[in-house]
Amino acid sequence: MNKRTFLKSLGVLAGASPFFGFNSISSESNPSTLLPKPLKKGDVVGLISPSAATADRMQFTFAKEALEALGFQVKLGENLKNRRGHLAGTDQERASDLNQMFADPTVKAIICIRGGSGASRILPMINYELIKNNPKPLMGYSDITALHCAIHSQTGLISFHGPNGTGSWNSFNVQAFNQLFFEKKLVQYKNEQVKGDDLVIKNNRIQVLKAGTAEGKILGGNLTVLTALSGTPYYPDFKDSILYTEDIGEDPYKVDRMMSTLKLNGTLDQIKGFIFGQCSDCEPGGGYGSLSVDQVLDDYILPLNIPAYSGAMIGHISKQFIIPNGAEVRMDSTKGTIELLKPVFQS
Repeated sequence: MNKRTFLKSLGVLAGASPFFGFNSISSESNPSTLLPKPLKKGDVVGLISPSAATADRMQFTFAKEALEALGFQVKLGENLKNRRGHLAGTDQERASDLNQMFADPTVKAIICIRGGSGASRILPMINYELIKNNPKPLMGYSDITALHCAIHSQTGLISFHGPNGTGSWNSFNVQAFNQLFFEKKLVQYKNEQVKGDDLVIKNNRIQVLKAGTAEGKILGGNLTVLTALSGTPYYPDFKDSILYTEDIGEDPYKVDRMMSTLKLNGTLDQIKGFIFGQCSDCEPGGGYGSLSVDQVLDDYILPLNIPAYSGAMIGHISKQFIIPNGAEVRMDSTKGTIELLKPVFQS
């Protein structure tokens, strides 16, 4: 993810907002939870690109074939293959594809082909009243965090932080998708651990920051994207929630800056539990002049005295949890588990 480009895009948005105007911004600070309609095999799903452009044309084929292999018919967004600089078309084109997919009664779910940067630019152009009246699953991760946050804050709709269309559809992810979307299970998320040729298991280990259990609405996503929304109408209400977050390619001092934002804007003081996923390629550099990500988390999370753990299978990794953003969950930081407490689809 090109974070510098993303942050610059926020600057463009701020400067251009008088021309865009806010579209159907909710006056509610915390709208009631809205469940999407359920999915079944054979349904039509829409494939859109609300963020960065896809340079390799074969990726469109891979995404379509993966969704078909899951059992769906696929409708491509009208502007899916467009490009404007690093973006997948103009802001208006990308917002139009999202709005059209929610408006189309034949489309039962929406999958984002990739993340990158740029989703924040379209937030004022989203028709939130349309989404309220046509609740359906939306899935993606990374920059798609901007859509998860905005849509939940404005409508209460549960959306899904999980593989993008061009992501890895390995057996772990496919099984997770089937259990959640088709079998409608109250899933318990726990890291997959396979013992290799070593005395101890080393992959997908968790670190307990503070032992305990907590229940609440799970909210979050990519740390960079989430904190960049701070102070906007699209930032979720984290009161009594479970915060989950992840990132990629960020120096620990940047992670420290973003965690500081979560402290200063009051988020950390409101949450009941904290889950940190993977921070891929976030090792300290420059000799002894840097904190580690572990130290940063200790500094901000330990004083909260709430259940917390790191290392969950959430993030820019091939095998990843599909988190229903906005769902009621119970977390157990000692066991490293997240358990759905209520259905996430309409009955």
